[in-house]
Amino acid sequence: MWSILSGTIVNVVTVAVGSLAGLSIATSLPERYRTIILQSLGLVTITLGIDAAVLNFSDTVKHFAPLVDGGKTYGARLAMVMIASLLIGAIIGTALRLHERIESAGGWIHRRFSQQDGHQFAEGFLTASIIFCVGPLTLLGCLENGARGNPSFLYIKSLLDGFCSMALASSLGWGVFASVLTVLFFQGGLSLLAFAVAEPLDELSIALMTTVGGVVLLATALMILDLKKIAVANMLPGVFLPPLLVWIVERLSPGLLLPG
Repeated sequence: MWSILSGTIVNVVTVAVGSLAGLSIATSLPERYRTIILQSLGLVTITLGIDAAVLNFSDTVKHFAPLVDGGKTYGARLAMVMIASLLIGAIIGTALRLHERIESAGGWIHRRFSQQDGHQFAEGFLTASIIFCVGPLTLLGCLENGARGNPSFLYIKSLLDGFCSMALASSLGWGVFASVLTVLFFQGGLSLLAFAVAEPLDELSIALMTTVGGVVLLATALMILDLKKIAVANMLPGVFLPPLLVWIVERLSPGLLLPG
């Protein structure tokens, strides 16, 4: 079991330690410093989102287009899969009221264990959960750790998340620490699923999942910067839809997305 979940367990520990370190300095940190830290994290999240949503998408098109017939329209085909994944996922998430449920979960944890303001706690919990669990290192890391017993990607992610959790917790408080539960169950579940399936997803599906995740990160950045309140969690199902849509398209028209 350790070979499957080692990366997730290390990640949980680094987020917990980083959050506690951030909380320890939060009380002595003037408000103007917490504000600039939060704004800096928002800008970093935008950078990560652009890298995943824009640059990764462009690289994917360049990689696969020469291998597929009619490659001149390949970017448009992938864009339609990405857009369909995001829209259908958002509809599913809205129907399931994921955003409200996650915020409610954060509120319940707050009432049980924290004296912090409930809204801020829920915001910290939701923001940290999405930042830590959406992105290329999460998907690739869980697939590698679960299917191949290789935790290296998640170890790298753990180091980054440790510093990020420190900065987030200093501004958003105990909700960030509570996100260790999301990391544990989400990443652990993905790793166990990868182990059960025993063979990783195709490269194109992973790349499109990363692209949709990048869009979700951009939406999260708008929340962090207090520019626009978006029900980000409702978009999360879209991250998992590209493999299904690629499979459907390839069954209907083989070679349209994947090389023959």
